Amino acid sequence: MASRKRTLAPKPISMEPKSRKRSKSKKEEEGYSDVFCENCGSGDRASELLLCDKCDRGFHLFCLRPILPAVPKGSWFCPSCSKDHKLTGFPLVQTKIVDFFRIQRSSPSAEKLSPDSRKRRRRNSGLVMSKKSRKLLPFNPSEDCIRRLEQMASLATALTATETQFVNELTYVPGMAPRSANCASLEREGMQILSKEDAETLSLCKNMMERGEWPPLVVVFDPLEGYTVEADKCIRDLTIITEYVGEVDYLKNRENDDGDSMMTLLCAADPSKSLVICPDKHSNIARFINGINNHTPDGKKKQNVKCVRFDVNGECRVLLIASRDIRKGERLYYNYNGYENEYPTEHFV
Repeated sequence: MASRKRTLAPKPISMEPKSRKRSKSKKEEEGYSDVFCENCGSGDRASELLLCDKCDRGFHLFCLRPILPAVPKGSWFCPSCSKDHKLTGFPLVQTKIVDFFRIQRSSPSAEKLSPDSRKRRRRNSGLVMSKKSRKLLPFNPSEDCIRRLEQMASLATALTATETQFVNELTYVPGMAPRSANCASLEREGMQILSKEDAETLSLCKNMMERGEWPPLVVVFDPLEGYTVEADKCIRDLTIITEYVGEVDYLKNRENDDGDSMMTLLCAADPSKSLVICPDKHSNIARFINGINNHTPDGKKKQNVKCVRFDVNGECRVLLIASRDIRKGERLYYNYNGYENEYPTEHFV
């Protein structure tokens, strides 16, 4: 299982908690004992109290809606002071969506599946499968091309709002971990190898997306959860939802990073070679699939996606896969904690 990494910020060495963002004068610091959360009225857990950069009122990270899992970079304004209440939707214009996602413009004949691909899709969609021989399934795009544009526009809206560039592959940036560092053989306890047939299914999904045949998913904004992902049609158990992508870096370079979406890619026996995926600047729809609350029975029941690391041709990859049949309109959730249990989910909805 893969898991999201939560890198812990160092404990504050002064009286000012780390999350209180701005440096204050000594006189201002003396007033910190009076800071309390506007939502719950408590001044407890001071290290998780966030001050608005405009009105100086305090808010617990977990009392905000949507919850903030980590202290945001740069200036932060409370809901009352923020002028960003209205979300601007991405224009539902085909040419703009095609350019945003860099969809291949090809002739209709080129968009047809090859005979081999059709055979794979028919074989994978069989209703009767023995448990031992169950294979991963490709997603089944919506047939309505207008609806597919709406699905893509919903993701473009979320990516634009979070200032994230769309990518659908792991990204290697100069100054970070090189591609040669992504070596599955370094995994300390070994890694599950993706079978040849499942690798072909993954490749089929990638090729479909390059042609604009999109997974049946929409990104919506929820006042409690923030951006989240819903199924736009029924999705079968073991369907490939998406690959978790972003910039690949060494974990040692991110130990004090306040990003909230880092994903474990490689747990090496030598910690200096361990890798994480950082989707803050480059990502896809995986970034917006929310996690379950590990601390409540109801939270665990919501899980319908599993996150698994695979050895794919010698490289580590992270796939999000349907763990059961998912109904149309159902939101997607997975467990942010694999075996490391580092991500705090006790305040998740």
